[in-house]
Amino acid sequence: MSEVLKVIKERHSSRVSYDPNRPVSKENLGQILEAARWAPTGHNMQNYEVIVIDDKVLLEKIGNINSRVLEEFLRDNYGHLSFSEEELKRKGTGLLAAGFPPDWVDPAKFSQIAHESPPVPLSNSIRGSPTLLMVLYDPRKKAPAIAVDVYGFISLGCLMENIWLSAQALGVGMQILSLSATVSVEKELKQLLGVPEELKIAYTIRLGYPAITAKSLRVRRNIEDFTHHNSYSQKGI
Repeated sequence: MSEVLKVIKERHSSRVSYDPNRPVSKENLGQILEAARWAPTGHNMQNYEVIVIDDKVLLEKIGNINSRVLEEFLRDNYGHLSFSEEELKRKGTGLLAAGFPPDWVDPAKFSQIAHESPPVPLSNSIRGSPTLLMVLYDPRKKAPAIAVDVYGFISLGCLMENIWLSAQALGVGMQILSLSATVSVEKELKQLLGVPEELKIAYTIRLGYPAITAKSLRVRRNIEDFTHHNSYSQKGI
């Protein structure tokens, strides 16, 4: 159990640039995908497909697709930021504002960024990653008698966690990207990759080896802050 917990605690988003000339080995990729296929899914529907992208020409084409930062994203993101390590430690949730571009932490500029700034190529998000895993969601595969596919979305989260923990155990850097955040970008990506119309791009994973070593402050709430014993009014265990 201690080894499993160690990997869980060490798992993190590696947001730095990756070395484009250091590919993820077929052996490691195979182990990551083996972990993925054993992820629990609602009713064992296995509501996903995964496109492995490691062709340099194709990665360049994806990187050349332009996107825009959504104002909604900037405002929602701002609500999760802390502006000092002390504030972040006190909250126990969220991220440091220092990890984002200066304009992204100034609410007065959000509308201008979203509507007037030039489009940004997806290469800014890919940042040298030699391998992408594009996870597709199949809404036709859902647990019976469920109007909103809540279990399907949970299943995609379980898939993500299995991939992340196995990558961490193998020493492979990983970050989740929302490359298809806008309809136009998703349309271009689906056309480029030949994705059937009925499937949706759930999220994209960048895999690789960080070009630089960078550590960021990571925080979590204490157990007694989020647990309730037999009644919501009774905190802790």
